[in-house]
Amino acid sequence: MGPNGAGKTTIINILTGLVIRQEGSTKIFGQDTIKDYRFTRAKIGIAAQELSIDWFFPIEKLLMFHAGYYGISKNVAEEKVEDILDRLGLKEKRNTRLRQLSGGMKRRYQLAKALVHDPDIIILDEPTAGVDVQLRHELWDYLRRLHEEGKTILLTTHYIEEAELLCEQVAIINKGKIIKEGSPKDLTMQLGQAGITIYLTGWQENNNHLLDDFTFTHENGRLHFSVTDPEQDMATIISILAQEGCHIQSVKTDESSLEDVFLNLTGEGIN
Repeated sequence: MGPNGAGKTTIINILTGLVIRQEGSTKIFGQDTIKDYRFTRAKIGIAAQELSIDWFFPIEKLLMFHAGYYGISKNVAEEKVEDILDRLGLKEKRNTRLRQLSGGMKRRYQLAKALVHDPDIIILDEPTAGVDVQLRHELWDYLRRLHEEGKTILLTTHYIEEAELLCEQVAIINKGKIIKEGSPKDLTMQLGQAGITIYLTGWQENNNHLLDDFTFTHENGRLHFSVTDPEQDMATIISILAQEGCHIQSVKTDESSLEDVFLNLTGEGIN
C-alpha cells in the first residue's frame, strides 16, 4: 500500500521486467530478474492495471495465445483455458472480444491471463479497482482459494479492507521505500492503540491498583482501557473484574485500523 506516486506499480514493473532497475537487485526464488529473466518470468503471472493487447480478439483465443508464449502445447492449453474460464465465470464470454467486455469482466480476464501458465507467484496491480462490490467479494473469495492451493499472491491495493481481509503481510511504501511491514494485526498493535469500554457494577475505586498494568479511566460504572492487544488484554481485564465480583453489563472494542497506521506513517490518504 502507498500514496499515489509512492512506487507501487514501479516495483511490480521491475519484478516483471517491464522496467529495468537503475540500481539494487530484484530476485525471485533466488534468481535475478534481469540475468535470469526466462526463469523468473515463467514463475510469475501478472494482472496489470492497464490492458495492452489486441482488443479485437475473443478472450479464449487471447488466453490460448498467452499459453503459447510459455511453450504450453495446444492440447494442454485448451484444458487449462477451459478450467480457468469456468472458475472465473467467463465461459459464456469465451467468444466475446475483449473490447466488448464490461470493466468487471476485463478484470476477470486479466486474472485468467495471469493464471494460464500456472505460475507460483501471482502479481496483481489493484485487482479490484473500479469493480462493483459483488464482484469485488467474488474476486476476494477466488484469491483466497488460490492462496489455499499454495499460490503466493502479491497485490497492490488502495482498499484498506482488502488488505486487512486478504493479506498475511502488508508493506507500506512511501517515496520509493518500504517504511513498515508486518501482518495487519502486528502493524496496528505496534503503531495504533485500541480501546476497550466496559460497563459494569460492583467495581470500587480502591481496587484500581489491580489494573495498574493498564492505562484506563473509571467514571460512573464505566471503565475505558487503551490497549495494544485487545484480544489478550480483554481476557486479562475481564478475569480481574470477575474475581472482584463485578457484574459486567456490556463490553465494546474500538480497534485502530490499518488506515490509522497508514496515515500515521505517511501523513497521506491511501490511493
